[in-house]
Amino acid sequence: MQLQTQLNVPQQQPQIDYTSRVLLLGSCFAENIGEKFAYYQFQQLQNPLGILFHPFAIENFLKRVANQEKFTAKAIFQHQEIYSCFEAHSRLNALSENELLNDLNTALEETFHFLKTTSHVIITLGTSWIYKHIEQNKYVANCHKIPQKNFNKELSSVTELEKSLQKSVAYIQEINADSQFVFTISPVRHLKDGFIENQRSKSHLIAALHQVLENKKRLAYFPSYEIMMDELRDYRFYTSDLLHPNNTAIDYIWERFQASWMAEECLPTMKKVQQIRQGLSHRPFNPKSESHQKFQQKLQQQTKEIQQSFPFMEF
Repeated sequence: MQLQTQLNVPQQQPQIDYTSRVLLLGSCFAENIGEKFAYYQFQQLQNPLGILFHPFAIENFLKRVANQEKFTAKAIFQHQEIYSCFEAHSRLNALSENELLNDLNTALEETFHFLKTTSHVIITLGTSWIYKHIEQNKYVANCHKIPQKNFNKELSSVTELEKSLQKSVAYIQEINADSQFVFTISPVRHLKDGFIENQRSKSHLIAALHQVLENKKRLAYFPSYEIMMDELRDYRFYTSDLLHPNNTAIDYIWERFQASWMAEECLPTMKKVQQIRQGLSHRPFNPKSESHQKFQQKLQQQTKEIQQSFPFMEF
């Protein structure tokens, strides 16, 4: 008896292995997948400016990276004794202007150098709704809890989104023409916008993205949104807010991604990394016991051996 309709997600090329360098950008779901890459010790860089929900925000960031256009004091503002930037997520907020500028420009430089040798760029799109700061007449990536009256809320059209995505691809290809793109739509529901508004938002993203992907080489689509909506169509796969995929859903989507994009030869190494991580997190009843000392010695040997093969791994 089949109790689930399952999407056909074919194997893709070029596949990701431990020689790959993966840049992840976009919504919080990009970070869910990025955490998997980090856990298994792949060479990866995720959201240097923090979570970016809208294609315009991703485009603006990549434009700065491609042009090596540094942030200046004009991009910084202070609110409630905290320094913020409308182009970045609040996790970069700082207590001084210099600290924030340093973090922002370090992120740009790190991304530029990482992109030169990036093999795969994974971009997760979150929403078509965006806020424009009225006084500055500019779209923002994050409102930083500035009062709503300072912004106009807009739903970006399919045409606007398509142009933005094309520009994002072009900025990356200026730096590295050989990168493989993997686009996906975030399965996180933005119900603060409203049920109908969330569906409009996702539909605009899907329509625009597939216009960009059509008959393009090195641009691919992974259906994380469709997997969540169809294969995992039950609230038991959501967190308590009923909006975000829970760990079971994230693990399931990761397994589908792994089957599609991950090279089979890297699976034994992933298993070894997992064993080492589990060993490092083990808490013994008696740390001084002979059995635990032997366990520690074996763990150290396993770590040394895997780092000899993959020097970039850090435990």
